[in-house]
Amino acid sequence: MPKETFEVIISELIHEEDWRRMRATATCLKGGPKAVDELIRAMGAGSPAYKVEAARMLARIHDPRSGVSLVRLLQGEEESVRNAVGQALEQMAGVLDESTASALVDLLKDEDLRPGVTTLLGAIPTSIGPLTGMLHDPEESARVTAAMILDQLLDPRSGDALVDAMVDPAIRDIAVQTLKRLGAIRDRIDQVMDELRGVEESEIREGARQETVIKLHPIGRPSVEILIEYLEDDDWVVREAAADVLGKIGDVRAVEPLIERLKKDKDTGVKELATKALGLIGDSRPVDMLIEMIPIKPLRVLAVEALEKVKEVEVLRPHAELFTRLKTDRDGLVAYNSGIILDKLAAEAAQMDEEIWARKE
Repeated sequence: MPKETFEVIISELIHEEDWRRMRATATCLKGGPKAVDELIRAMGAGSPAYKVEAARMLARIHDPRSGVSLVRLLQGEEESVRNAVGQALEQMAGVLDESTASALVDLLKDEDLRPGVTTLLGAIPTSIGPLTGMLHDPEESARVTAAMILDQLLDPRSGDALVDAMVDPAIRDIAVQTLKRLGAIRDRIDQVMDELRGVEESEIREGARQETVIKLHPIGRPSVEILIEYLEDDDWVVREAAADVLGKIGDVRAVEPLIERLKKDKDTGVKELATKALGLIGDSRPVDMLIEMIPIKPLRVLAVEALEKVKEVEVLRPHAELFTRLKTDRDGLVAYNSGIILDKLAAEAAQMDEEIWARKE
């Protein structure tokens, strides 16, 4: 019997035989870029059911190259496909590139798609460039739409473009309003951080840091880009406060900067709060870095706790043997959280089995 090709195996994500579906899933997860390319190709011509499964699989693989192809499925497809694609794009928000954001921005002119697309753009860090570009669209309605979304997002990266857009009568008032709000946010954060930096007594700095977090956390997502800048501050307590607030806000834009703090910051306290923050965000990108942190005594418990909070449980399966060993660790928290991770992996496998049997019935 001739060996089945890679393409044939991947086409069997919705095969009626469970072992074939399981083989297709395993092949996709291990196939790397080749699997992504083949999934994109097969998805374009596949049935609605296949498109749903392919979108879910691409979300698990987390390759940004699939973004534009997924966006194309938001138009002219069944509701089940659109829902699966929307969920996939949301799960991949932190890794999607500007070409994907541009493809989404193009869909803003479709009134039926606009609410869902607006929500996705708010979650994708690379959306600001395409949105500010839309401020120069020939259609007034498109320019107004872009300005209104930028006003909702309140991202400091849009500031220069909004200043330039003030010459446009159609969006001048929106731009002025947005710039005023952005300025007020910047001023508030700078003021609070300056106050924290001014606390010199070491015994009260921790309390001052906690007060800073309480003051800045309610600002939410509009503060993210500014707080990322403060991760580079010369004062360790300011970096700690920035990492702490970013974790509590939970925006994926902070993931890479926090990983960078974990890699190179010389202050253990900053590393600890960066680790906690990454756990609160729950993104899968820091997994390898967090695994590397486990042998480091001050970060050990925090690293395992952060890994337990990773939303995409399957990315932890390659480390199942490590967690099995850690389940009997002397440190109760390390053992407890490792056990939870193993339970989640077991539950994920059991759920897959249940879905397989449900389809057979």
